[in-house]
Amino acid sequence: MAGRINDDDVKAVRDAVPIDAVVSEYLQLRNAGGGNLKGLCPFHDEKSPSFQVSPGKGLFHCFGCQEGGDTIAFVMKIDHLTFSETVERLAAKAGITLRYEEGGYNPSHQRGERIRLVEAHKIAADFYREQLNGPEAEIGRKFLAERGFDQDAAAHFGVGYSPAGWDHLTRFLRGKGFSDKELISSGLSQDGRRGPIDRFRGRLMWPISDTSGDTVGFGARRLRDDDNGPKYLNTPETSIYKKSQVLYGIDLAKKDIAKASRAVVVEGYTDVMACHLAGVTTAIATCGTAFGNDHIKILRRLLMDNGSARVIFTFDGDAAGQKAALRAFEDDQKFAAETYIAIAPDNMDPCDLRLAKGDDAVRDLVEPRTPLFEFALRQIVGRYDLETPAGRAAALDEAAAVVAKIKTSSVQREVAVQLAGFVGILDQEFVVHRVNQLAQWARGRGERGPAPGKPSRGGTPQHQIQAPTAPSGPALNLRSPAHRTERELLKLALQKPALVSPAFDAYGIDEFTAPPYAAVRQCIAEAGGAEMGVAETREYLVQVLDVTPDDTVRKLVTELAVEVFHGKSIDETYAGEHLVKVRLRAVDRRIDDVQSSLARLGSNVAPDHLAAAQNEVWVLQQYAQSLRSHGAAAL
Repeated sequence: MAGRINDDDVKAVRDAVPIDAVVSEYLQLRNAGGGNLKGLCPFHDEKSPSFQVSPGKGLFHCFGCQEGGDTIAFVMKIDHLTFSETVERLAAKAGITLRYEEGGYNPSHQRGERIRLVEAHKIAADFYREQLNGPEAEIGRKFLAERGFDQDAAAHFGVGYSPAGWDHLTRFLRGKGFSDKELISSGLSQDGRRGPIDRFRGRLMWPISDTSGDTVGFGARRLRDDDNGPKYLNTPETSIYKKSQVLYGIDLAKKDIAKASRAVVVEGYTDVMACHLAGVTTAIATCGTAFGNDHIKILRRLLMDNGSARVIFTFDGDAAGQKAALRAFEDDQKFAAETYIAIAPDNMDPCDLRLAKGDDAVRDLVEPRTPLFEFALRQIVGRYDLETPAGRAAALDEAAAVVAKIKTSSVQREVAVQLAGFVGILDQEFVVHRVNQLAQWARGRGERGPAPGKPSRGGTPQHQIQAPTAPSGPALNLRSPAHRTERELLKLALQKPALVSPAFDAYGIDEFTAPPYAAVRQCIAEAGGAEMGVAETREYLVQVLDVTPDDTVRKLVTELAVEVFHGKSIDETYAGEHLVKVRLRAVDRRIDDVQSSLARLGSNVAPDHLAAAQNEVWVLQQYAQSLRSHGAAAL
């Protein structure tokens, strides 16, 4: 059987594949200063980016959840691969041939399940594309042509055709060395009376890729009247395909989504094709399921949650489309982006619109027109007779309960005022009071209520970090060097944010070991980060105070905002020293944690886990050394 990968080859892979190029396949990165890049961590949910990548050092680290390491560690974590599987994947990207010790090279033994299943899907995608050119697929080519898609369009999106026979693909993949067990596990085949048969037969095929570009599933469209299956048949849930975690077209759209800070969510595969061919290259679609939490996380990492980000939903204007819009509004506040809805004239979808009116009409469709919250409220209000007092009261009760769920108080009030206009109630303060009352009742029942904060641009409900909890744990010890440094850094962030921004905003809550200071750090994050205070410190401090959860934290913020600094010269050097000290202690703590964990496990640790942990320690030690040697320049 194959042995371990040669150490020199592992090093060659690590050096050959730029970490920023790999990470950028999963999230948007922006300049963080000092040669570093920052983004929203893919390993935990956050609003302010605490995830940093250092291309010069080949390292990443999140100071929110403490995940860190090099390119290999990142891919292992995000794609749930073993060490060997990860090195093989990166080696293939870099064109490096790996050597194996203790028995030589045997790829069928060395490769793990994910790599085998992804390879099967790649071969299947090529097979289906080739079949589209055959005589049997004339019905598929006609289907595409009738919707305005020529041969080049089909090739661009990898559209293919699955033959109508029982086991064409199954036999083809067997010939490529795949076992029946692998074919069933992949979802490409299913059990038949006499063994595995093709899952997809006589259908038009769309390959579905993950953000890294690997094909992980297929969407299949019925073409013939004698096909008794559903109109669209998707790959079943497998170890590499989770329909709630994939977006069709994301591999093609991700760069433009990040560049334009805009995403267009459509309803089907042909709608994505129509949008891209019309020049709307940020279009994506869900795969047989409603747009949900995991889809939001994918887009947030690409949009970076900046103030100008926009998400435009294109739903049909029929009852089903309206229901989908209302469901999307329920998740609206999980975005920091502004959300809109676009409905084409005559309720046409983008594919039909392109056929009827051309590319310009598709581009015009997705120019934001109606905020999603406004559309949702109008749909609710429209179900009642507003000519009668009873109708207006009933409309207000249902719609006000929706507005009460908006977490940001200033946005909540603004939307409540607009709701008064929709319902036709002249006394706006009455509606505002009613919404506030419902929000307070919700908090009393333990549900999420509104938290003060900054309104988003355009008045759309904006995602906010969950309100910080009151300090808990050990009391402050000002004799502790760590606590003194953390206190001084928070004073800098509150009083002189320009000296610590933008580096401070990448620091995680857990980096502050004193619970009261962690609570203040979270308040700063919820107020928009120290970067918000660079232009207007006074307004920024008001925002920080507004989001404090109780008087204890509020008093501490006030104290830190007026307390005199300990240093003589409060400049960039002084700020850099405190930034480095706080981060260096966090790095050292993580190293101690990993090493202690290994010591406790002793010989019981799995080889791959041991390799990953040792790799993480090595990466962190290199980073710590860089901090000690180069100071703030290494941040």
